[in-house]
Amino acid sequence: MKVKVQTLDAQGKGDIELNDAIFGVEPRADILHRVVTWQLEKRRGTARAARERSDVARTGKKFGRQKGGGTARHGDRRAPIFIGGGKAHGPRVRDFNPSLNKKIRALGLKMALSSKARDGKLVVMENLDVKESKTKALKDQLGKLGFGKTALVIDGDALNVGFALASSNLREINLLPAVGANVYDILKAETLVLTRAAVEKLEARFNG
Repeated sequence: MKVKVQTLDAQGKGDIELNDAIFGVEPRADILHRVVTWQLEKRRGTARAARERSDVARTGKKFGRQKGGGTARHGDRRAPIFIGGGKAHGPRVRDFNPSLNKKIRALGLKMALSSKARDGKLVVMENLDVKESKTKALKDQLGKLGFGKTALVIDGDALNVGFALASSNLREINLLPAVGANVYDILKAETLVLTRAAVEKLEARFNG
């Protein structure tokens, strides 16, 4: 699969040959759904469990007479109504650490990349070099390139510092290194933008 390479100044830089084993896979909704669900569940944090009546370290001895004391008939000091007693219906630890086969995760990423390439929403840039790290200047350049409402920009091993500074205030731009490429962010963005370095890293990631 051949894709045109361009610069931020909308100038052509030839073509690049994309690996069909990575960018030409037929997407499957069930695989993508499994990977996205796994990603979102991995983000969730577990609640800190509260100590309930059976967990509180207090005496279980009955501290008053059943009748004649002029107070309610309590059994022990671990009851939730007492200071230092157990929490009634408190939060409990729940497991939000699902597992998903590595092959399925890799296949999901290939399908996400392929879906953008198939829909014509994949753009390959020569690099992300900017003349000056100014948000207004970068916004004008991106407007001419037509990235749509939202764009996920993936660079190589290290992010371009100038582009990162200029795009930090642009809500429609999400910038990630190649190692951070994931299914959820790719599918969420309208346009996927890869640099030459990102393409090389992604292909090496699957071939290595």
